[in-house]
Amino acid sequence: MSRPVRAGLIGTGFIGGVHAHAVRASGNILSRVAGSSPDRSAAAVGRLGAANGPGTAEEVATADDVDVVHICTPNHLHAALAELALKAGKHVVCEKPLATTSADARRLTGLAAEAGVVAAVPFVYRYYATVRDARARIAGGETGPLRLLHGSYLQDWLSDSADTNWRVDPALGGASRTFADIGVHWCDLVEFTSGHRITRLTARTLTAVGDRGGPVSTEDAATIMFETDRGAVGSLVVSQISPGRKNRLWFSLDGADASLSFDQELPETLWKGMREHTVVIPRGSSTTPGSARAYSFLPAGHPQGYQDCFDSFVADVYSAIRGGSPEGLPTFADGLRAARITEAVLGSADDGRWTAIGGEEGTWS
Repeated sequence: MSRPVRAGLIGTGFIGGVHAHAVRASGNILSRVAGSSPDRSAAAVGRLGAANGPGTAEEVATADDVDVVHICTPNHLHAALAELALKAGKHVVCEKPLATTSADARRLTGLAAEAGVVAAVPFVYRYYATVRDARARIAGGETGPLRLLHGSYLQDWLSDSADTNWRVDPALGGASRTFADIGVHWCDLVEFTSGHRITRLTARTLTAVGDRGGPVSTEDAATIMFETDRGAVGSLVVSQISPGRKNRLWFSLDGADASLSFDQELPETLWKGMREHTVVIPRGSSTTPGSARAYSFLPAGHPQGYQDCFDSFVADVYSAIRGGSPEGLPTFADGLRAARITEAVLGSADDGRWTAIGGEEGTWS
């Protein structure tokens, strides 16, 4: 494909705006948009820079002047819209969760493979330059064998009992809220960075606020212990009720010779710990492995952030559409893995047992 990629965007809220910016930043065209109502669709045309008039979700998913469909709707609509786009021969970028059940996620992954299209899920934290730095150092043996993988993903936007959102309703968001919304990001990032796969886990969930203008059944927080295929153990705390924590995705990967730690709220540095001393490695350091340098595209001291990660992700999707093979692009297979882990967390929290993670999907290696 030599001409610009033409994108259709379904869902025009916050994350839809992030997608639209990334489409434009990649030098491609936002062709059509669809919001949750005709008025919102019309307003989004100018606000998001669409080339053509608004349409319905179904029209955008099948339009002749759309090559790739970006799905940014509430979770319960993902599977049906992704299936419609795939059957129309479109490439698809679908927000996570890919689907609210692993059965639907598996079906979509199969449909994408049959269609031979690019089908991606925005696990965009993979695109921080310091994450790629950590990944390359671990793969190069700098830490020695990893023994302990641990961390947290903490937010506070539902910490007050008056706070609510469509995600609270399982009919719209799915059976899991906090883990499916942010816990899967942590798991994807740590598997991608470490090269380990979570093989089994035990989990506990907490619904601290039982009424948010109506009864609440989805979890506000969860704790998970797990084992990996390479003999490491780990733990994770996820929460949307931790006051003062805005988007604190943090991990520490502890090896025989060194530990590496990343904090998404302070993404310009990577912490490395050894017995004798610790160092803080800035993004763009001269010691950064060559495979990670492409993701540090601004001079050190000029911060790169979340939107930059999203821009890099969309650029990789469009590179793949043109026949390229970008390293580490998160696909529907990764969305399926996230769905499997989510169901394992809910199952373990329900029966109190250690639960195995099935399937061999995932493109992090």
